[in-house]
Amino acid sequence: TIDDFARVDLRVAEITDCEPVKKSKKLLKLTLDDGTSTPRTVASGIAKWYKPEDLIGHTVIVVANLKPAVLCGMESQGMILAADAGEDDVRVVFVDGTPAGSKIR
Repeated sequence: TIDDFARVDLRVAEITDCEPVKKSKKLLKLTLDDGTSTPRTVASGIAKWYKPEDLIGHTVIVVANLKPAVLCGMESQGMILAADAGEDDVRVVFVDGTPAGSKIR
């Protein structure tokens, strides 16, 4: 229902830093500016498809109100949106040009 959708806090965030997660071959640690005063850290299983240096400066959509989860020893404070784009292909949803902190409605 529309009420279910309204409970999901989708925000635009700029990737300000990105690095591999040392204990994982699949995860990247993204540092995000989501328009709040505190940077948000998110682990994302996109290392097979993206190099950290290619993500910095891009703008993504983050699910901001998920309960934090510990993945490979790091706390992940959300999830970025990505699409299964075919057999063994994942594409991050970029919204470059949209200001960090913008709410998706």
